[in-house]
Amino acid sequence: MLSWMPQLETGHGPKYRAIAEALLADVQSGRLKPGHRLPPQRQLAKELRVDLTTVTRAFNEARRMGLIEANTGRGSYVRGQAPEQNNVAPAGSPVIDLSMNMPPQPPAAKLRERIKEGIAGVLSSPHGLMHLHYQESVGAGPDRTAAARWLAGRLGAVPIDRVVVTGGAQTALYAIVRILADPGDAICVSDLTYPGLRAIAEQLNVRLVPVAMDGEGIDPAALEEACGRERPKAVYCVPTIHNPTTTTTSAKRREAIAGVARRHGIAIIEDDAYGALPRQAPAPIAAIAPDLTWHIATLSKCVTPALRTAYVVTPGFADTLRLAAEVRAMSLMMPPLMAALASKWILDGTLDAITAAIREESAARQSIAGRVLQGIEFQAHREGHHLWLTLPERWRRADLNLYARQSGLALVSSEAFAVGPAPDTIRVSLGAAQNQAVLERGLNLLATVLSRGPGALSSIV
Repeated sequence: MLSWMPQLETGHGPKYRAIAEALLADVQSGRLKPGHRLPPQRQLAKELRVDLTTVTRAFNEARRMGLIEANTGRGSYVRGQAPEQNNVAPAGSPVIDLSMNMPPQPPAAKLRERIKEGIAGVLSSPHGLMHLHYQESVGAGPDRTAAARWLAGRLGAVPIDRVVVTGGAQTALYAIVRILADPGDAICVSDLTYPGLRAIAEQLNVRLVPVAMDGEGIDPAALEEACGRERPKAVYCVPTIHNPTTTTTSAKRREAIAGVARRHGIAIIEDDAYGALPRQAPAPIAAIAPDLTWHIATLSKCVTPALRTAYVVTPGFADTLRLAAEVRAMSLMMPPLMAALASKWILDGTLDAITAAIREESAARQSIAGRVLQGIEFQAHREGHHLWLTLPERWRRADLNLYARQSGLALVSSEAFAVGPAPDTIRVSLGAAQNQAVLERGLNLLATVLSRGPGALSSIV
């Protein structure tokens, strides 16, 4: 039995760096203690099913970071003490999370109190116990009605028979991809896209065809060319506060994308995760081409992911039935209690009040980022939860990711989003930090790391 086996995350850069990152994480967490002997490189390579050179390169990277040392004839050991470096967090110290793209939870949102009071109110209503029963896979009638009311502000009037309530946007997206594409089929995406879709495509053996983006999102000419070449079944897009680039697609560009889809007879999957955040944004593509578009709107980014509530507007009633069948097979139904809580908040105005508080907090956090990161190139949306930061020339993505984690920061680099070559960029999420002071501390640390060269890594050995 191996004395240490790394827990690797797939799809995030070269495997040797994943091994080095896993070693770093286990040293920081205390899983690997000073003096711990690592398994022979050849044996580890065999167990991981990788080339010996991959493991050798990973160990060399770990030595360069000062994590391990090697003795001829005795193997490799975890160093007797953690590397010491100014502005580098000691092993096991708390990490400031700039990786998870979630809404902030400001005191003004009163989420803890509102969730407690809201659930109590749902259960104490005349038919409260019905929310503890099984319900229709398409969603209960009152929840679909509430969803249509909430969506009307962006989409206009939505027929109830085109609305499906699902347990989160990821569930909805998985089901929609299953409906639209068979194994081997293609879906067009921006060349930087949502990692959750990449995971779905890999699971379902669906090909993702990268389409070039510009400052307004997907380039219609590039989409036209890809449709003619690949004959995709759909195009997936995030037109408002795109994840990860923060781009918002103009109304004219949305019409052009819809036009390309119509000419080629393909569906549009519109992920409107951030659509409720801006005070002003162009109409969704579903309002322009409702007969082509599967529109996904979630409460995870404008309220809280804890609700696990998303609403899908389908192109037509037959598509609603198909989606309901997929939901039934996957998860049976949306959790009724959470759906009822979301409906209550929609109807009594609480949801809008929470979203307004989150919007204000996001704007404040973006202001902090603009001040702390002044002079560093990045894109952002004033009311969004993240920014897209271009690395200084001195840094490579993988080096920065390793050094940032060693410094007490969690970031996400472009490999997580790239369908094809990855640019030298990282996504910095502003919402997960517990308050503005913690966020500012994390951003100051990031600015310090970026101001240093990667040579700082080798200086600690």
